[in-house]
Amino acid sequence: MSEAALPDEAEHTPVQRETLERLAARREDRPVFPDDLRARLRRDLEGELSGPATAIPDGESLFVNKHALATIHGCEARWRSDATTSDFVPSPAVVQGAVAHKAIELTLNRRSPSTPAELVDTAIERLAGADRWMSDWLRDCDEDDRAEVRGAAVARVTSFTEVWPPLKPVWRPVTEQSLRTELCGGRVVLSGRVDLALGKADGMRAGKVVVDFKTGSTAVHHLDDLRFYALVETLRTGVPPRAVASSYLDSGSLHVEAVTEGMLEAAAARVADGVERMVGVLHGGDEPVLRPSGACRWCRELEGCTVGQAFLDDRDRA
Repeated sequence: MSEAALPDEAEHTPVQRETLERLAARREDRPVFPDDLRARLRRDLEGELSGPATAIPDGESLFVNKHALATIHGCEARWRSDATTSDFVPSPAVVQGAVAHKAIELTLNRRSPSTPAELVDTAIERLAGADRWMSDWLRDCDEDDRAEVRGAAVARVTSFTEVWPPLKPVWRPVTEQSLRTELCGGRVVLSGRVDLALGKADGMRAGKVVVDFKTGSTAVHHLDDLRFYALVETLRTGVPPRAVASSYLDSGSLHVEAVTEGMLEAAAARVADGVERMVGVLHGGDEPVLRPSGACRWCRELEGCTVGQAFLDDRDRA
C-alpha cells in the first residue's frame, strides 16, 4: 500500500486515517532484502532441526502453528495435552471468532454495502453449510448459543468497520490467507492463516503487510505470532513482508513492527527451540515442564495439576 494511495482525509474518521497512515510507505522507503535470505533461513532451520526430526516416526509430520509455539514456550504439559487429545468441542466464544472473520472477509469482497448484522447472518449461513470444524455446532446449537455467537460477532465486525476504512482493490487485500512451508522432508510443517494481508512484493523489495485482528488487551506472544507469520511467508515466497501489525479492535490501536533480517533469524531460532521441545516431549520421553499462567484456567489438565491449581489460588487471593 503506497502513501500516494491514501484517500482524502475527509472520507475517514481520525482512527481510520491513522490506520492507513501507519501502514502506508513510499516505494523508496520499503526495504530490499537479499535474494539468498530464504535459502539461508531454510538451511539454518533445517540444520537445527535435523537431529530432532529423526525422532518423528516415518510417515508422520509435526504440524507447528502460532498457537502450538506459544503453548510449548509456555506450559509444555498443556501443549502435550492439546497435541494428544482430539476431543475438541467448539464453544460460543471460539465459534464467534470464526464467524466474525468470515463476515470481515465478506466485508472486504462485497461490492454493495451491508450492515455488520447482515454480514454476520450470511457468514453463519455459509459456515453452517460448509464442511468446517464448527459446521455441526452451528447447525445443532440452541437459540441462546446462536444468539451469543451472533451478538459477539456483530460487535467484532462493527469494531472492524470503525477502525478500518473500506479497503480498495489496488491495495490487494486478502483475508484468511493460508501460509505453509515444509522442512526436513516434510517431517516438520509450519503453517498459519493470516487475518489480513495488504500489498505485494516488487522483486526483492518488500511490500506486503500482515495484520492480525485482536480483541482484548495486548500480550507478548502477539508479536511472536506475527514474527512467525513473517518467517513462514519468507520461506514460502522468498520475500519477507515489509511489516507486521496487530490491530486491537476494542481500543482502535494498531501496533506495527518493521520486518528485518534480525527479526526473522530470531523467529527461526524460536521455531527451532519450540520444535525441539515438541519432539522431546512427544517422541523422546522428556517430562514436560510446567509453567503456570492465567491460561491454566482453560487447560483441560487443570483438575489433576496441583501446580496450576496453586497458581490460580494464589492469584485469586492476591
